Amino acid sequence: MSNKFTVLLAGVSLALAATAQATNVPSQWQEGKNYQLIKPALETHSGDKVEVVEVFSYACPHCAHFQPYAEKIKAELPDSATYVYKPAVFFKQWEPYARGFLAAKAMGVASEGHQALFDALHRDRKPIRTLEDLGHFYAQYGVDPGEFVSTAESFVIGNQLQQDVAWERKAGVMGTPTIIIDGKYRFSADTAGGNEEMVRLTEWLVNKELAARKKGAAN
Repeated sequence: MSNKFTVLLAGVSLALAATAQATNVPSQWQEGKNYQLIKPALETHSGDKVEVVEVFSYACPHCAHFQPYAEKIKAELPDSATYVYKPAVFFKQWEPYARGFLAAKAMGVASEGHQALFDALHRDRKPIRTLEDLGHFYAQYGVDPGEFVSTAESFVIGNQLQQDVAWERKAGVMGTPTIIIDGKYRFSADTAGGNEEMVRLTEWLVNKELAARKKGAAN
């Protein structure tokens, strides 16, 4: 066998392998199994960007474990997509964390304290359970504890929380963390196959939505 034929054969084999791999990528994610289609699609609030929503709670240990993967998703998202957090309230004990997150967001310290609060609760086991506790926690970021509590208890925050919970209910969210892509697709670690797979499925569905938008704009 000549060297030229050997090189040609190797090139063909590599091309076939790449084609097979590319062909298998979409088929590994199945609607109804790995992710659910939300009908009708829900409204989003991120303008022209594809919206990736994580429904979470600081009280949820699974959310704490998922947080490094959430950071990976955020780091890899294209400029045409954005990552948004929505707090869940499945139990009465979760409400202070939900109100606290929205208050921290309104006061501009949610991002700064996000990982730190997960660490304080799930790594350091600190007794942070009430709005007053959360006010003292966020004081390290320059927030007045009393102002924090009054903000968290305000009508504006209460109304925002009601809207978020209603949105999550319409989306069919049953646990945390849950990812919702552009108000259309919902999945969790259980359906995706684990936290790492949630990263890959998020990327795939974001690209799927961007491709659909591009196709729609071209027609």
